[in-house]
Amino acid sequence: MGNAGDIDQSEALKCFGGVAIPAPKPFLDSLKNDLKETFLPDDPLRQFKNQPPSRKLTLGLQYFFPILEWGPCYSLNFFKADLIAGITIASLAIPQGISYAKLANLPPIIGLYSSFVPPLIYAVMGSSRDLAVGTIAVASLMTASMLGNKVNATENPTLYLHLAFTATFFAGVFQASLGILRLGFIVDYLSHATIVGFMGGAATVVSLQQIKGILGLKHFTQSTDVVSVMRSIFSQIQQWRWESAVLGGIFLSYLLLARYCSKKRSKLFWMSAMAPLMSVVIGSLLVYFTNAEKHGVQVIGELKKGLNPPSVKDLAFGSEYLATAIKTGIITGVVALAEGIAVGRSFSMFSNYHIDGNKEMIAYGMMNIAGSCTSCYITTGPFSRTAVNYNAGCKSAVSNIVMAFAVMLTLLFLTPLFHYTPIVVLSSIIISAMLGLIDYSAALHLWNIDKFDFVVCISAYFGVVFGSIEIGLVLAVLLSVLRLLLLVTRPKTLVLGKIPDSKIYRSIDQYPNADHVNGILILKIDAPIYFANSSYLRERILRWINEEEDKLKASFKSSLKYVILDMGGIADIDTSGTSMLEEVKTTTDTRGIKLVVANPGGEVIKKLDKAKFMENVGHEWFFLTVGEAVETCNFMIQSSISHQSESCCNNATDLV
Repeated sequence: MGNAGDIDQSEALKCFGGVAIPAPKPFLDSLKNDLKETFLPDDPLRQFKNQPPSRKLTLGLQYFFPILEWGPCYSLNFFKADLIAGITIASLAIPQGISYAKLANLPPIIGLYSSFVPPLIYAVMGSSRDLAVGTIAVASLMTASMLGNKVNATENPTLYLHLAFTATFFAGVFQASLGILRLGFIVDYLSHATIVGFMGGAATVVSLQQIKGILGLKHFTQSTDVVSVMRSIFSQIQQWRWESAVLGGIFLSYLLLARYCSKKRSKLFWMSAMAPLMSVVIGSLLVYFTNAEKHGVQVIGELKKGLNPPSVKDLAFGSEYLATAIKTGIITGVVALAEGIAVGRSFSMFSNYHIDGNKEMIAYGMMNIAGSCTSCYITTGPFSRTAVNYNAGCKSAVSNIVMAFAVMLTLLFLTPLFHYTPIVVLSSIIISAMLGLIDYSAALHLWNIDKFDFVVCISAYFGVVFGSIEIGLVLAVLLSVLRLLLLVTRPKTLVLGKIPDSKIYRSIDQYPNADHVNGILILKIDAPIYFANSSYLRERILRWINEEEDKLKASFKSSLKYVILDMGGIADIDTSGTSMLEEVKTTTDTRGIKLVVANPGGEVIKKLDKAKFMENVGHEWFFLTVGEAVETCNFMIQSSISHQSESCCNNATDLV
């Protein structure tokens, strides 16, 4: 029997055998607390309590505009560091912006526009000090793939451009909504394994598609799968331009060498950061002085001077392809969020500070909404640009402002200089960046730790490479959800044994030297009990009981007398779960086995009490710990044996 100690009469109504039953709460209060814990786990309103109205206004503005919090403390030394970092990332942002815009089948100038307005918005609303805002290759490829399936960017460039702006608008609305409603956990369905496989597959497809630029091909497939890409490449062997291929090989080798040197010595980070801009400058000069444009080397051509033109009227809300734009926006928005938040959190750990994921979502959403109205397409926090920003010594988001002003000067005065930039250089820049996204070591790490995660990763990779971006992403998410369902519907049940020379009970699979307790079966369920797993758990518990009885019979030991359920791992239970326990109780009673409960949680014991399960089992058979339950069961077994011995002796005496 559980040792509850002395309990006064007022407590006796809430405590049985030492197991306390929480006082019932009104349904609305309980629902309110559950919703608050789900959607407001960090209680953002806590800081507003007991504050005067003026202070609440200040805190509210600081929450949505973090620059108002750290701005007053900003110093000249910080600005010197941010100035250097901003100029450094601008040297990377300009060629990357042009390259990724071409990857998205958009005019190159759109890439520069996207590196001007969004970074300014993020600097005001973002909570990361290190994140550098810009376009990313994966989202660019997805934009080209999903919109290109409906509208040909070459045949109808204006409609395609307007759909890209519209997709960016809906991506921003979706991202901001997640942040405002605090639904960031939705992004968590993109597991680490999914992201590794998806990014690797996208990087492979992007690299293969850039062979078009390396070989100087004018016509190419709109499909992204590797079979279509390779067929398109080898069906045009006679159109390959050796001049372009040689130029591409030289610049790709230079970019990879610069990256290798930067990785070997962190102080040489500037080599990798400056290499894309140097490639653009050298390639442009080479084409200009050798007239390579006339010998099959394709160039960007004329870029318009001037800042971002407004594009509010270009949003295609009335287009017949609006559904495609919305789908593209939501999918690219999720991918951009996953990469941006992962990158921001990674670098915040290096500097030992915290970023608010929901604030980040609002910031991403607002900068993409603003970007869609100012001729930009989807942006986030790319890893390469952020790594350069961090290594350059940035101190705050002001580095984004510096980068934006550098891009502004480029748009106002320097765009004519990019006329002779060869396409092959842009392809080389993209390929060199993509090779860093194929993370072989991460895939091997997944194989060594969790084979199912490795399957998810490989499925995402091959889904993207041999299918499409959407197929790879959906396949990986479905496998991740399937695993989640399996964990819920097939929870683990463990048989516990006693660790020698202790009062600790642990899994006999993990600790083979743990002792079985004669006549007692101790089971632990390591998951909440819901309708989805109650039938399985009933069958699994009865199977454990059958196996234990067979073992005892085979060893000619005493029969099974008690089954102890350790409920310490059960966080919650529903009516299907309580019904399942009732059925188990009925089965054990039929076999002459006593069901005992140990260590139930507050929510569980409350529901068991309301379901009359406690009354059915007997309040005295509920215990705080497994040890107490085993001691009581052993005592009852020994008492039964003693009683039987005494009965035998008395019967023998009577016979004499």
